[in-house]
Parts: sequence; C-alpha cells; structure tokens
Amino acid sequence: MPNPSRRRLTLGLLAAAAAAPIASAQQTSGTRPMSPIARNERLEGIDPELLEAVANLPDEPITAETLVSVRARPTPGPLPPPAPQLQRIMIPGPPGAPEVLVQLIDPGAGDDRRPVFLHMHGGGFVAGSAGRNPAFLQTVASELGCVVASVGYRLAPETPFPGSLEDNYAALRWLNREAERLRVDTDRILIGGESAGGGHAAMLAIAARNRGEYRIAFQLLTYPMLDDRTGSSKAAAAHTGRVRWNAASNRFGWSALLGQPAGSDHPPEGAVPARVEDLSGLPPAFIGVGGLDLFLEEDIDYARRLTAAGVAAELLVVPGAYHGFDVLAPEAGVSRRFRQARLSALARALGRTL
Repeated sequence: MPNPSRRRLTLGLLAAAAAAPIASAQQTSGTRPMSPIARNERLEGIDPELLEAVANLPDEPITAETLVSVRARPTPGPLPPPAPQLQRIMIPGPPGAPEVLVQLIDPGAGDDRRPVFLHMHGGGFVAGSAGRNPAFLQTVASELGCVVASVGYRLAPETPFPGSLEDNYAALRWLNREAERLRVDTDRILIGGESAGGGHAAMLAIAARNRGEYRIAFQLLTYPMLDDRTGSSKAAAAHTGRVRWNAASNRFGWSALLGQPAGSDHPPEGAVPARVEDLSGLPPAFIGVGGLDLFLEEDIDYARRLTAAGVAAELLVVPGAYHGFDVLAPEAGVSRRFRQARLSALARALGRTL
C-alpha cells in the first residue's frame, strides 16, 4: 500500500510544480505573461455546435487539492444490449506488481481469429478508469468484430512512471499469451486511447518496438498527451487550452507521472513520446485533435516527425474543437464525424472500409 505521508508530500510537491510560472517559456518565445482571459474570449472560435457544452463549465485546473473530486466525477455509461457488454477481469501484472484490471468486450461470433483493440483510457495520467466512455469501444467491437481490452493501469502520483507503462505492456503480453483461448489474431493488435490514453498508447508503441517481443499493427491516438514541455518550458499557442484541459492541469499531470517537474531537462527514458528522438519503425498512426486543444501543436509535430521517420501517419485537425469535445458534446455533427473518422481509420488498418 502507498505510504500516506509520502503521498501527501508528493501531492504537495506536485501542487508547487503545477503552480510554477512559465516565465522561461514566455521569455524564449518573446511573449509577455498573459492577462486573465475574459469569459467571452475563452469561448472565442469554438464551433457553435460545441459551445453550449462548455459555456458554463469552470476552468479550474486539476490540482493536488481537487484530485479526489476529479476522480469521483461521473462518466458516460455503456450502451445497452444488444451492444456487446463490458466484462471485468483481472490479468497478471508486471513482475512484482499487482494484477491489472481489464475491461473486456467480446463481439461474439466472427473470424476464428479476431482482431484486437487494446485501449488505454484518458484522465491526465492521474484519473480515469478502464472502459471510460465505453460507447465508442462497444462500437469498435460490434462494427469491426474486434475484441476490445481496456486497461486499468495504475494512476499517478501514487504510481509514477514506468508503473502505468508496465501495466499496459502486461496487457499486451497477456493478449499474446492468451491468443488461442481468446481467439484473437496477434498480427492484428491495434492500440489506442484518448488524451493521456493516447500518450500511453504512444509510449507502449515505442516500448514494444524497443523490446521486440510483440507486434503492434496500428496506433489510434485521439488528441494524445505527448509532450511534458507544453505549458511548462514551452508556451502553448494563445488560442489553445482555454477550456477543458489547460496548461496548469498539464503541468500537474505530467509532474505526477514523471515524479519531477514537467519540462525538466532529463525526463525518464521513454516516458515522453515527443522527446523520443528516433520514431522509425513504429506502427502506422492516426492522430486526431481539435484546433483549440492545448495539444494541437505537439500532436501536429508528432505526426510530422512520424512521417519524416517513414511511418505512415494520418492527421486530422478539427476546427473550433476543444479537448474532449466529442465526449462533452456527443450528439454534435462534428463529434459524430470525428468518431466516424476514428472508426474508419481502424477499419482501414484492418484492410476494410466502412
């Protein structure tokens, strides 16, 4: 069990890191410290379909003090039957670590060997749970005949890097070792996630390439969290991160995961995908991000670097969309089109069309 005194100390240090100014980034970029953004300015540029969902949301960042309440926030429930349902199972964890929770969705009858979508949930590295926002996962299972496995990796700051990576790798190992029983095709393992889950998926793809044990066929990175320098040692574009996930939350999340202040000179090896120099040999990727998302620039740059390294990468930037727009405003036309684009990317990775 985590030491309570150590946890309180860790959270206190993280609160200090998250509150630190980004003066160095502003000095480097030649910008002056930003004045507080007025309410109407915060909402400027948002797609009209997405505006109502955030018009009255508070813009408080995640901090050590608010983390408990953030973790307790309700999330959307699953689609009812006949959509395939989620099944909680425990799998062997990393050596010397606890078992890992996986939410498994089995689409039922199909090919003798079905493809797999290994999913990592979002939550800024510090919140969230396996099977978060399950409707999309259920759709992947039913529309593509994929077995879906969503991983309940350990959260920071209680478990810093590489604990969560090793939990996700344990799920990849389990899928390969249990392929016969699960009737899955280990040559068609697709991975992906949203926000921090997209960052985890990118980390897993890099780790799998480096270790050379298991093959990953494709990575679906939905507004992925890839660079600890955003909002810390590197100023984000002024029009991004005004609603939902902001620079202060980003500093807190990354500092929690890394066990050191975000933007530090020497992060743990393999923890920050944007800082990995060699991206060659990684699986093909789809990256989707909103034009107002704090992660806009880092996601565009990662897609560019993947392409430059010879990795097939598709990039979709959604104008007027903030972080997590498709979850917060699921019925908006732009959200429906975004979900379809993600589903189509997975289908193409399997050699299919929708």
